Amino acid sequence: MTKLNTMTDENPINETQQSVDSAASQGGDANGAAFEPLTASYERLRHSTDSAELSEFARRPLPDRSDQAAFSRATALLEAVAGNKHTPVEDRVFLASTMPFPNVLVKLSVDPEPSVRVAVAANEDDKNWLVGRLTKDPIPEVRDAALRNKRTSWKMRLEGAQDPAADSETLDYLGLLGTELEEGAPAVLSSMVRRAVALNPNTSADMMAKLAEDPSVEVRHAVESRR
Repeated sequence: MTKLNTMTDENPINETQQSVDSAASQGGDANGAAFEPLTASYERLRHSTDSAELSEFARRPLPDRSDQAAFSRATALLEAVAGNKHTPVEDRVFLASTMPFPNVLVKLSVDPEPSVRVAVAANEDDKNWLVGRLTKDPIPEVRDAALRNKRTSWKMRLEGAQDPAADSETLDYLGLLGTELEEGAPAVLSSMVRRAVALNPNTSADMMAKLAEDPSVEVRHAVESRR
């Protein structure tokens, strides 16, 4: 995959993207129309209020990766579409669920619509630091989705299991890590998470019964301490 730098409002394109303009502009587009530089296209889409245009761009199939210039340009412009609040929510959720590109997912991870952030949190193409950030989201549904993502670090899982605001369904998931889920997980780290689940007052009675028979003595002791 071609590595793209994350765009910012201050510097929307970099030298790599300028080279994309140079390669793609030779001869204009397939219809012979004048080629629009990446900077201009990015700014136009970023500020567009045309929801239909933005929706069409969000759903447009990406060029084949063999055409590196066109592919890089399209993925760069998706960042502008993702960050535009005039892009329909369902299209932002679609991008958050399906895109593997960090620059797009970072934009969507701060979307004001919780359903978009939930979709980012559940996307297994996320970088682990991005999922980790979403485990601290103010909306419980976003935090829950992030904690269930396989990209989440064990540190974030442990903190999630210790969170007094964690709901019982998420704790049920975390309480199975290393036993019924992710059986190849590191024994020490997964048992630390299960122990934290056992000590969390929101853990369900059914999960506590499972943890009472946990293979880890530390987890079983944690259950006993709650009785």
